[in-house]
Amino acid sequence: MKKTKVINSEISYTISKMGHTDSLTIGDCGLPIPDDVKRIDLALTHNVPTFIQTLDVVLDELCVEEVVIAEEIEDKNAAVYEEILKRFKDIKITKVSHEEFKKLTKDSKAVVRTGECSPYANIILKSGVVF
Repeated sequence: MKKTKVINSEISYTISKMGHTDSLTIGDCGLPIPDDVKRIDLALTHNVPTFIQTLDVVLDELCVEEVVIAEEIEDKNAAVYEEILKRFKDIKITKVSHEEFKKLTKDSKAVVRTGECSPYANIILKSGVVF
């Protein structure tokens, strides 16, 4: 049995295949997912699991060198924005419009859909290297 916290086989497998600068998106339940991008659907009901719960588990396994968020989150979802800032104090945070964010998800290895029901609770994690 796996020793790390990520027991979801699809998330674990996706992370294991990622190379430097590859991206993984974690999104709220309303984020549109492009048809040609792998969907890992964790949503059970409203806010289960939450965006932050999912992000924290993924961060236990994925080395991140940069994140991308929608600039709208700062005003429209300050609580989640502050939680993101706490987790990425020494990591580059790039802000783009929500429309641009949705376009960027097309380059992700996968989009992890959470049950989060708050606006703009989405993030693109760009893989770093562990050496």
